[in-house]
Amino acid sequence: MIRFQQVSLQRGVKPLLENVDLTLNPGDKIGLIGANGAGKSSLFAMLRGELHADQGNIDFPARWRMAYVAQETPALDRPAIEYAIDGDAHLRQLEAELARAEAQPDDQHDGNHIAELHTALADADAYTVRSRAEQLLLGLGFSLEQMARPVASFSGGWRMRLNLAQALMCPSDLLLLDEPTNHLDLDAIIWLEDWLKRYPGTLLIISHDRDFLDGVVNVIVHIDDRKLKRYSGNYSAFERQRSAQLELMAGMIEKQQRQRAHLQSFIDRFKAKATKARQAQSRMKALSKMEELAPLRAAAEFSFEFREPLSAPNPLLVMEKVNAGYHIEGKNGAPDEDKIIVHGIDFSLQNGQRIGLLGVNGAGKSTLIKTVAGEIDPLSGTARLGKGLVIGYFAQHQVEMLRHDESPLWHLTRLAPDVREQELRNFLGSFNFNGTMASSSIAPFSGGEKARLALALIVWQRPNLLLLDEPTNHLDLETREALTMALAQFEGTLILVSHDRHLLRATTDQFLIVAESKLQDFDGDLDDYKDWLFKTKLAARNDAAAAPLPTASQVVDAASPAGNVDRKEQKRLEAEQRQKMSALKKPIEARIKRLDEQIAKLNTRKGEIDARLGSPDIYDAANKEELKTLITDQAYCSKELEQLENEWLEQQEALEQVQG
Repeated sequence: MIRFQQVSLQRGVKPLLENVDLTLNPGDKIGLIGANGAGKSSLFAMLRGELHADQGNIDFPARWRMAYVAQETPALDRPAIEYAIDGDAHLRQLEAELARAEAQPDDQHDGNHIAELHTALADADAYTVRSRAEQLLLGLGFSLEQMARPVASFSGGWRMRLNLAQALMCPSDLLLLDEPTNHLDLDAIIWLEDWLKRYPGTLLIISHDRDFLDGVVNVIVHIDDRKLKRYSGNYSAFERQRSAQLELMAGMIEKQQRQRAHLQSFIDRFKAKATKARQAQSRMKALSKMEELAPLRAAAEFSFEFREPLSAPNPLLVMEKVNAGYHIEGKNGAPDEDKIIVHGIDFSLQNGQRIGLLGVNGAGKSTLIKTVAGEIDPLSGTARLGKGLVIGYFAQHQVEMLRHDESPLWHLTRLAPDVREQELRNFLGSFNFNGTMASSSIAPFSGGEKARLALALIVWQRPNLLLLDEPTNHLDLETREALTMALAQFEGTLILVSHDRHLLRATTDQFLIVAESKLQDFDGDLDDYKDWLFKTKLAARNDAAAAPLPTASQVVDAASPAGNVDRKEQKRLEAEQRQKMSALKKPIEARIKRLDEQIAKLNTRKGEIDARLGSPDIYDAANKEELKTLITDQAYCSKELEQLENEWLEQQEALEQVQG
């Protein structure tokens, strides 16, 4: 287990943690949450040994293997798939040692040592490593062709995906993931969520994606007021428990304030009377000893709203037989070329529509949004805009388009040069850019603050059509919730591309999908889309990466058409095949064992809850809070048991397929 004992940490003059105690159990899947700057990444750095606590201890088993995502990716010529496999450092070490041993002159060959290395490589799943790496990279959105490309050829976001693949390739007992969904789109997030559900070790995730946390974690650790507070359940369960705590604490504080007022009233009335002096003195002592309850702080709420559009054209936009894509100018005398990404678009956008745009990575969602926004012209066909159309466009890389050497006030003044500065400052203040922050360079701002500024600039323009392409990148949970509420109340028209499923569910009422180079209606919800992904795209990826392992006789025949292989070689190949089969079974069997343990533990807990709920006294008024907690825990246990039992059945089927 991981144990924090009286841990305190300070960065510069800012205290992050004070006398923290916390225990995390092996196999827990933990979501680490808290306000920006609360110390989440610093806590990860302490676990990695890169930071040391100012006092106290952090202990976990020395034998545990730890994996985490590197923040830098060197511009290497190494193929992407080899870079991903490099995440298994132990395997690479064994391969290098074997290469050195086999390179020795014949008179220095150590056959026993080489045999031991082959055995160690088999134990390290060396024979399936390439297949596993391909499955990881395909799941994270890479094509088979991209896997052969050098690391240096990829952009920053794709290199971070490669770093994530390295972390997932590393055999580990403790996996630390800091915002793993930031550089992923929805299909890759759904694949990663499924992968992490099956991860057998202890998992710590920092994430601002509430649906992702709900789907993966069973424990929440909240950093608040320099303390770590553990909550059982996923993020939604945390919200319910936190809300109940805030309500309970508010009631306790109100009760204490009444008691203090009563004591103070008695003291004020009778402290001057000789007959009551002793009672007044005793009440003064009681008042001085009464420790004032510190209120639980709710997260500092941030909210904003989109201003009412000045006009409402209908339709806003009509596209007929539009081909969307890019015009590529020929070089060195080569002819120009049109690269069509989405073809034959027939699309009419009516006032008030709220559309979620779905599609796998590379399908053409951003290309379509750019075409609607007028950022790129249609390659063919016609696009007619409604009179009075005002587009608010948040591009996928909108933050990078800001002038980082200028201030929020400078950015807003460019949009409204004739508006008084105080009015602009008041508007920026509503987005938490107050005082000197409004007139300071945005270079030191966090990614979330820059994204908030980009949203503020769109809100100022009073658009009647919002085109949002991944607007939640860099936003923390509170700002995401503020954006969700603002979009839900927006009176115009919305087209949204997002990997945040909570945002999509709360703000859109229909889905379109870009698939097979076409724009089509999607008749279903996000759960249907997840099923569609697993049945089509993600299943196809796994099939492409997981060709069946050959039998020993097939390997022999391939090596020697005449089948003229001696018995020793035949036995070696058969042993190798058994090792490969064992490598396939091992993670499934380990997961089944872990699921059995979790199911037994939950059944025990549920039995205890059911027994307590069967007690007549639990329904007394004095036990109201306990009853609420028990009902919440009972619902959580039932839901978690259902999920675990479904996964147990899936794992059993997978094991039967491997054995068959």
